[in-house]
Amino acid sequence: MIGKLNEALDFQAQALRLRAERQSVLAANIANADTPNYKAVDFNFAQALQTATNMQSGSQTPAGVLQTTSPRHISTAGGAANIPVPLQFRADAQSSLDANSVNMDVERANFADNAIRYEAALRALNQQLRTLQSAVQNS
Repeated sequence: MIGKLNEALDFQAQALRLRAERQSVLAANIANADTPNYKAVDFNFAQALQTATNMQSGSQTPAGVLQTTSPRHISTAGGAANIPVPLQFRADAQSSLDANSVNMDVERANFADNAIRYEAALRALNQQLRTLQSAVQNS
């Protein structure tokens, strides 16, 4: 019972962690808009979430994550910081003289979209918690 409860809540928690990580990546792109030779990066959210949920369920160990062979080994499992998020360079839509690939319109749109999706995931998690609280109080 508790395992299923953890599973349901962990999915939303992983999604929130990855949304926060993506927001940080997008903010770095915006901050470096005037940095010569800076290449804009991003990651595939769906693929990162799939990797995170597979790590959580223990069905797969992604590349870059240490496997332990003894219970005395230090565990590397944990939050989003331990989820390997492969950053990918964004394709250059328009070349610039300073070789910077940040397109501010794209970055702002992605930043706003990710912020809205973060808020939606947070609301979904809050609703799940309210539902569980209501179920516990009524029993």
